[in-house]
Amino acid sequence: MFKDKVVIITGGGSGIGKATAKKFIGEGAKVVINGRRESILTEAAKELDPTGKNIAYVAGDISVKATSEKLVTVAVEEFGGVDVLVANTGIFTPTSFLDHTEDDLNSYIDVIVKGTFYPAQVAIPEMKKRGGGAIVNTGSMWAIQSVEATPSTAYSAAMAGRHALTKNLAVEFAKDNIRVNAVAPAVVETPIYNTFMSEEQVSKTLPTFNEFHPIGRNGQPEDVAEAILYLASDRASWVTGVIMPLDGGATTRLR
Repeated sequence: MFKDKVVIITGGGSGIGKATAKKFIGEGAKVVINGRRESILTEAAKELDPTGKNIAYVAGDISVKATSEKLVTVAVEEFGGVDVLVANTGIFTPTSFLDHTEDDLNSYIDVIVKGTFYPAQVAIPEMKKRGGGAIVNTGSMWAIQSVEATPSTAYSAAMAGRHALTKNLAVEFAKDNIRVNAVAPAVVETPIYNTFMSEEQVSKTLPTFNEFHPIGRNGQPEDVAEAILYLASDRASWVTGVIMPLDGGATTRLR
């Protein structure tokens, strides 16, 4: 389905991004992944494609436009262009509104808003050269629905910005045959929770969220990856500007 397509995935070294890269490579794509830590990207690349023929990586801060420029340069020089962009960067630490610092707010804007804006701004001209393409952003249920148990105003505001960029880009670039969509997951079991909880806390806490989802379980990275591949594929050729809830029914019940 994606044979010889070129895919850029930010936040591609672990969790949802890594699972998505695995599926794209399995479908015949060439993939360039990005993250801050080169050691994580190196290990992920070896695991995803031991031959090294179908994967490349660029370590760097996605809030800096030069990182996106390098990502696109590598995609073009190594594989010939850009067909798909997956903006998947994110940080998440439940924090009450009055406890947020200026640095907190800036970090969410950097990682999520700038981490959507700059990659798209650099990748879209290359997609135009190929006659079109697809962008899929990893948004969040928290940008659609607040959850009292996990106060996250800065995160939610930044993800709402990612959702808004999705809709605006979809309208502006529809004429160029570039579709732009987003998925909005609820609780997905990824390493992001280890950034503010110990391994023991994660193993005890995450199972308590299973029943938060009417379907009865938390999401897995593969659940999100499957939806991303669908939205990036020709099967979704009439789908653009959509924020797809991917939450086991959670927002349906919350409403």
